[in-house]
Amino acid sequence: MATENKNLSQYDKNSLPNVSQLSFGIVVSEWNDVITEGLYQGAIDTLLDCDVNSQNILRWNVPGSFELIYGCKKMMDKFPHLSGIIAIGSVIQGETKHFDFVCEGVTHGIKDLNVLGKIPVVFCVLTDNNRQQSLDRSGGKHGNKGVEAAVAAIKMTQF
Repeated sequence: MATENKNLSQYDKNSLPNVSQLSFGIVVSEWNDVITEGLYQGAIDTLLDCDVNSQNILRWNVPGSFELIYGCKKMMDKFPHLSGIIAIGSVIQGETKHFDFVCEGVTHGIKDLNVLGKIPVVFCVLTDNNRQQSLDRSGGKHGNKGVEAAVAAIKMTQF
């Protein structure tokens, strides 16, 4: 696994651009909320640590990961001044092919927003085989993918 020997929560704040005057959006899936709230906490803590004003961070919730695409698109349209959007979700493998369809759809949808839109949308959707893997990556033994997504959003402001 790519995260097996990496702590996702480690970053060098001094190597990041100054984003104190910028605004960010975060769209959070309510499905698997223990996971997505952990990811959100990692993202918000990182943005605040990097001097983003809390009033310049907008959060919207959507029912599930598939709805992240629509939520991000609507946020992009309604708030074109945002410097970046983070899409937070968690899809855990089940007994049916639903997992494959949701993962593929969300991946392509977020990719399309990046290709066609004017605001970078960072993919912070865990697609794990089981709940423990998701817990490990949302504040557990591998750190927090939300932190990594916030760092990516900050870096994307330079383009």
